[in-house]
Amino acid sequence: MSDLLHVEKSPMIAPSAWVVAHAAQLPKSGRVLDLACGSGRHARWLAAQGWSVHAVDRDAEAIAALQNEAGITAEVMDLEGDDWPLAGQAYAGIVVTNYLWRARLPELLALLAPGGVLMYETFMQGNEAYGKPSSPKFLLAPGELRQVCSAAGLRELAFVEGYVETPKPALRQAICARRD
Repeated sequence: MSDLLHVEKSPMIAPSAWVVAHAAQLPKSGRVLDLACGSGRHARWLAAQGWSVHAVDRDAEAIAALQNEAGITAEVMDLEGDDWPLAGQAYAGIVVTNYLWRARLPELLALLAPGGVLMYETFMQGNEAYGKPSSPKFLLAPGELRQVCSAAGLRELAFVEGYVETPKPALRQAICARRD
């Protein structure tokens, strides 16, 4: 009998249906950034599909839980500070869900390498009727992701906005776009 303590991992929260549906658009090689990765549901899922993932978040505990995951490089980063910690990086893909910091959107999109794909999904105006987030600071305007991506020279592959039932009732907006 072993004296080793057995620690059971908590079950992985399922990745966003949007990310799963559009992951095939990601280039087969190159790193994928999971920005504001939280618990790492997308980082883990993408790594399990064979992508090399750079997972970043300000939550040190969440990042620590990702440290020994195969295919994932996890780092604690302040994404909202004065200095942009990802300056000079380039990614074949960028995944962002449930996070919005408008001040960094242009710099975020600049990280996308030629041929790279962005998958972005978060809450939009009107979500305050369903709960948090409810602050206009964290809610996209109608068509906002579409406009931001177009201004950055990305080609839209898919776009959706409006009411969703799952995982909880909300108003959401999502885009999948490529840098040609």
